[in-house]
Formats: sequence, structure tokens, C-alpha cells
Amino acid sequence: MTKIKESTTTNKTEETQTLPDLLKPGLSLVFVGLNPSEYSAREGHYFANPRNRFWAAFNQSALLPHALGRPCVPSDDAALLDYGIGFTDVVKRPTPQGNALKAADYRRWAPLLREKLLQYQPRLICFHGLMAYKSYLRYAENDKSAPELGLQPRNIGPARIYAVPNPSPANARYSIETLTTWYNAAAATLSLKS
Repeated sequence: MTKIKESTTTNKTEETQTLPDLLKPGLSLVFVGLNPSEYSAREGHYFANPRNRFWAAFNQSALLPHALGRPCVPSDDAALLDYGIGFTDVVKRPTPQGNALKAADYRRWAPLLREKLLQYQPRLICFHGLMAYKSYLRYAENDKSAPELGLQPRNIGPARIYAVPNPSPANARYSIETLTTWYNAAAATLSLKS
């Protein structure tokens, strides 16, 4: 478990538990969420909330490593590094919902994300949700454009960027089947880069 230091309004610094980055050189794919939910941070795994649709859609998609031989669960997040899949967030501060984040969170964390992605140079970066990608663009790249879902026209270093719907329960308008379709499209993009 990773701890981050946060300053409060009383100038007292406290440590908050967050999810560690699951990154290493040579990854094929890195999933980038907006920020960890408090539930996931407590559990110590990405997309740990049973209502989150990430694992259900991932398991039905072409991204699931066939060599694994079984569906994945949240506790498999670190093991996926061995299959070329990593995880991180735009902001590392856990909140109950993404709308609790402040501009200061993005100013602090988005440039750090850019540095990490440039350091590790995955082949494809998959942002979960346009809010995550737009926040990254604004605070790390000083770009206020309005991207759409799908393959993006820009790279981060050599890595292509793909934006998919956020699988959060708060974004329930996208079904598991729709999310799976987006993950399959990201997998096809990854295959084209091989």
C-alpha cells in the first residue's frame, strides 16, 4: 500500500492510503483511472468495488491474457504486470467519487503521471473516461481541447492513447457489453502496433 502526504487547512500534514502505481518498463498497456475510490484504496486493488464493471468487461474482452487461463479479479491487478498490463491514475488521492477532486489535485498529480508514462513508455495508454483524459490534457499538457472516446490523435512519448468509458458504477449508462466492445477496440489498436 502506498501512502501520500496531504496538507490540510490547518497546515497539519496527514498520510492517506492510496493505490500504488503498477508500472514497469516494457508494458503493452497501462490503464489510467481518474483516481482511486476510497473503497479500492482500503482494499488495496484497482477497481475493487464489486459494483464497478471493469473486471467483468475486461474478462469478456480480447485484453484478457489467454495464458492466465481464468477470469481476473481485483486481487490479480499486480499479477497482470507479468502479462504486460499496468495500472495507475491521473490523481492518486482517493475520494468517494471523482467529483470530489479539486483543481489543486490535478495540478499536483497530472504532471507526475506524464513523467511516469514517459519514463515507462508503454505501447498503449488507456484512459478510463473522458473526465480522466481531459483532466490529464489540461493539467499535464496545457491542452483544453474536448476529446472524444476512442483512439486519440496525440501520443505520450511513443505511446498511443485510447479513451474508453469509465466503468465506475456512477457511469451506469455504459453496459458491460458496451465496455467490452471498447476494450476490444483498444485491443485491436494494440494489435496494430505489434
